Parts: sequence; structure tokens; C-alpha cells
Amino acid sequence: MSPFDVIHLGEKLQELEKKTLEQGFWEDASSSGKILKEITNIKNKLEEYKKVKENLDNILEVLAFLKEEKDEQMEQELQESVKKLEKSVEKLEINTLLSGKYDVNNAMITLHPGAGGTEAQDWVEMLYRMYTRWANDNGYQVEELDYLEGEEAGIKSVTALIKGDYAYGYLKGEMGVHRLVRISPFDSGGRRHTSFASVEVLPEITDDIEMQINPDDLRVDTYRASGAGGQHINKTSSAVRITHIPTNIVVACQSERSQIQNRETAMKMLKTKLLDLKEKEQKEKIEDLKGNQMDIAWGSQIRSYVFCPYTMVKDHRTGYEVGNVQAVMDGDLNGFMEAYLKYLQKL
Repeated sequence: MSPFDVIHLGEKLQELEKKTLEQGFWEDASSSGKILKEITNIKNKLEEYKKVKENLDNILEVLAFLKEEKDEQMEQELQESVKKLEKSVEKLEINTLLSGKYDVNNAMITLHPGAGGTEAQDWVEMLYRMYTRWANDNGYQVEELDYLEGEEAGIKSVTALIKGDYAYGYLKGEMGVHRLVRISPFDSGGRRHTSFASVEVLPEITDDIEMQINPDDLRVDTYRASGAGGQHINKTSSAVRITHIPTNIVVACQSERSQIQNRETAMKMLKTKLLDLKEKEQKEKIEDLKGNQMDIAWGSQIRSYVFCPYTMVKDHRTGYEVGNVQAVMDGDLNGFMEAYLKYLQKL
């Protein structure tokens, strides 16, 4: 089915609404919640389509009238209506592109610096601020799960959950190596430096997806949390690190007050990463959990952010670029995300 096949979407909606009337539907909260969410998403898509179609019909009626009788004021209003329609169609197109299996899910995002010590760690902090700004500006919530400060400045690693509908759909194109070129604030000689950071984006696993993990395959360590989590975090060894021995996947959580809560969140993080690994194996891709990131260095970047000798941010996959670097660092990323979604359709 096409992601925006109106007839089939209507049929799917009727099918799901019938399920809500079946006996015992509300007994399984997880299953019923998933179906209700799907119903809401389909209704929203159909409503958007209905509005666009109504606006188009109105424009065609006015156009037919203007062919018979000239009216300058009506012509001006028609031009404004066409501009608004173009924006609505573009928005509808983007919504249509968000049709991946996990696009509607929350997103778990992890940032790591490449080689370069303080320079690269400072770049990670800049990127984390950028994604936080983007999330806040677009109505998403940011829940910090794990945070490791840099020794002198910046961030050694950070993992956060971006919560809201289609968070993963929008953020999935951010996965890869990001390159920074600037005059370093840490170089007394004022020389230009190049830094790299990796961004990993995974869909948060939902409760309806079952995954069995053998407890014997896990090594669980507890430690004292660090970072900007409040004074309480240093009082007890509440932070939890879990290593999945067969795959050597390591996850950590220190966002909650209790060790039990941190363990539950860390287990969810682990399941998310194992699900991603399983998906890749099913597609017979010869790659590890990090996807196509390769080394966090030259030749592997998906996007470059240049502060000097000129200002530009360019995505090397889509060719999309802007000259206002500061706006991008302040969270203006929608253009890059939309360009990537369109780029996926051509692959």
C-alpha cells in the first residue's frame, strides 16, 4: 500500500475501528493502545488530505470564475491561496514520507566524539545543544538517559530519548559522522581545526515488541552517577551499566533516582539496540550496530559544518546546504531532515 493511498487508508481505518468494538479489546492495554494510536495517525493523515482537497477545489472554482469575469482583488486573493496550498501540499508530502516501520516511535540518540580530545568533545556538546533546541522547537520532549562530561570541556558521551510522534522518522537521517571546521577556542594560536562526532539514532522499542534476553548473557555494573543530574545523583551508586556479552553492546543509565528505575531504563535501551541489530541481520547487511558510520574521521562524514573561512552547513548525501550556520546550531534542522526523507524515496 502506498503511504498515502486514501482509499486503502480509509479501509484500514474501518478495519481498526471494528477491532475496538470486539469483546476483550480493552483487556490488553498494550495492544489496544497501539491500535488507538494507529487510528489517530490515520485520521490525522486523512484530515490533512481532506483540507488540501477542499482548498484545491475552492481555488479551481475561483479560477473558473476569473476566466469569465476579471476581478483584481479576487486574483490577488487567489495568489495568496495558491501559496498557502503549496505549503500544505509540501507538508502533506513530508507526512507521506514518514511511513517507515518505526518512524512514529520515540528516538534514542547517542553522541560520541571522534579523535581530538577537548576539541571533539566540545563539538559533541554543540551538537547535543542543537538537537535539544530542535526538539524543543518542534514540540518534542528530551529525556537525558546517560551523560559523561569531558575532562576539560564538552561531553565524552551522551544518550537522550526524544519523545513524541515521529521523532525517529525525522531524526533517523541524522545518524552518521558530523564534521566541524572552525577557529578553535582552545588554540591560543587561533588556528583552524577540524573535529568529528558520531550520532547514533535508534527507534525506541515499544512494549508490544517482545524480546527474550538470557540473564546469563548480561553483566550488570552499578556506579555513582556524574553530570548535570542534580545533587542527589552522587550520594548512592544508582547508575547502572549493562553489557550484553554475546554482542558486546554496552548501555548505561543514570537519569533516575533509584537503581531499579535506571536498570529498567537500561534494559529498554539494550532491547532497542538488539532490535536494531536483529533488523540489520534480517536485511543481510554486513555491518555492525552503528550502521554505515565507519570511522569517526575524514571521508565518512554525512554533513559538514563550516564556520571558517566561510559559513556553510552541507549534507553530503542530499546536497542540501544553508549559509546560516548559527541558525542550524540553534536547531533549524527541518530543511535537512525533509531533504533526507525525499532522498530516501529515490534510493
